[in-house]
Amino acid sequence: MPDGRPPARDLACPECGATVSDRWRCECGAPLEFADPPAPEGPPPGPDEAMPGPGGSGRDAIGARSGLWAFDAFLAVGDDPADRVTLGEGMTPLVDAERSGDDPSAGGWDAAFKLEYVFPTGSFKDRGATTTLTRARELGVERVVEDSSGNAGAAIATYAARAGIDAAVYVPADVKESKLRAIRRAGAEPVQIEGSRADVTAACVAALGEGDEGRRNGGAADAAWYASHAWNPAFFEGTATVAYEIAAQRGWEAPDAVVTPLGHGTLFLGAYRGFRRLERAGWIDEVPRLFGAQAAGAAPIVRALHGADAADPEGKVNAAADGIQIAEPVRKREILDAVADTDGDALAVTQTAAERELERLHAAGFYTEPTCAVAPAALRELRGRGALSPDDDVVVPLTGSGLKG
Repeated sequence: MPDGRPPARDLACPECGATVSDRWRCECGAPLEFADPPAPEGPPPGPDEAMPGPGGSGRDAIGARSGLWAFDAFLAVGDDPADRVTLGEGMTPLVDAERSGDDPSAGGWDAAFKLEYVFPTGSFKDRGATTTLTRARELGVERVVEDSSGNAGAAIATYAARAGIDAAVYVPADVKESKLRAIRRAGAEPVQIEGSRADVTAACVAALGEGDEGRRNGGAADAAWYASHAWNPAFFEGTATVAYEIAAQRGWEAPDAVVTPLGHGTLFLGAYRGFRRLERAGWIDEVPRLFGAQAAGAAPIVRALHGADAADPEGKVNAAADGIQIAEPVRKREILDAVADTDGDALAVTQTAAERELERLHAAGFYTEPTCAVAPAALRELRGRGALSPDDDVVVPLTGSGLKG
């Protein structure tokens, strides 16, 4: 780093206690976290006040122009604003969703929708991409690789282009053409891999090259830095901002519950971490209950909680929810801990239910991609069976644009 610029923060292993300057995973095999994540001091800002933090003088009030970087007092990356790789992402709308027309006891929405599909690349993955590429810039990375079913790859490719960093994105062979096109047009190299989603990850990891597991271009000539949305802790720094925004938009009052799609858990765990940090800072009184909506037939969290029949009620995979078909989430234990800690749950949503909910969303003016529909479909089920009462105040992020479908 040039003189006068803050160094990139170290990472720590929650399993073995090791501290490292940078790796994509600990030598013991566990995902790493930031060793010293920051937290603001004092009360939350008022409606017209700027956030406390390292941004300097003349800062905007929350949401005016800074987007999610208004919350830099909570972020372990981007201490120097010059390192931030941004396209103005964040502060997505939080809007009331009218009831679907059903009797509330039968499972109507009666929720607020967080419109994550209005991000620059059309999905919430931009939250993690801006912080991940900021971390890459802090480290002086020259080439990144990522594996993705589509949205994360498009986001990483786009923000790598913004940063002037070369990128390759490993995707399933049958990835949607709209997502493949977004990767190509950002100048990244898409690498299509036959086989399972796990095969895609394995091919990407194999491409990292030599030198501290290819953590940066200090090893072999082909070494790369793993900008993984599942492994890289910088990605979760970004997705945690969904909690900060929800709280700020609600006058620093958390909802009773949040329902998100759940694959690798990047948004689910981001929300959990963000609300926990807000609680520790004294900015909210209580962390909301967290509910994850998984694709039926590819629902490992539901399987762990409720068994095989609940995870695969129709004996087939919900093919519509291609964005969350993750058989072995990297942070499975952390997801289960977050469910237990918040008195939440996970549900498997069938393709029939997801497609029906997608039609309802579009008819109500919410133009989302199919994977998005699992969360409001899960909310409908939770309302219907009484797990969430008609009086519970619920937020549901709608995570990807219908233009991707």
